[in-house]
Amino acid sequence: QVQLVESGGGSVETGASLRLSCQASAPSGYSLRSYCLGWFRQGAGNEREGIAVIDSDGSTYYGDFVKGRFAISKDNAKDIVYLQMDSLKPEDTATYICTAVMPPQYCEGGWWRTFTGSNLWGQGTQVTVSS
Repeated sequence: QVQLVESGGGSVETGASLRLSCQASAPSGYSLRSYCLGWFRQGAGNEREGIAVIDSDGSTYYGDFVKGRFAISKDNAKDIVYLQMDSLKPEDTATYICTAVMPPQYCEGGWWRTFTGSNLWGQGTQVTVSS
């Protein structure tokens, strides 16, 4: 079973930057290279929304609200997915959750934003942005 562990959250002021990390791990001999990994977030009282995903060949896909402030990347050698967040706003306050999109093909077709019932999830890391 793939496990996802997030880190890098915290409390910052408006305009600051944060980089979140998601360490993916799998049983010995199991490759993560075919997975599409990404980030969602969920603020208090809000539905979970998709931020970005990156698929096995490095193609990236973003949620409509991102508008250039966030960037997803990955280190294949370390099985880590990053989310660089710049110009943070109070409305970015949320729990940020790493995910493995299932099936991975959902990333390319855009289905990753809405069809999440089979995804694997981390526990999340809290980001709080104060004004």
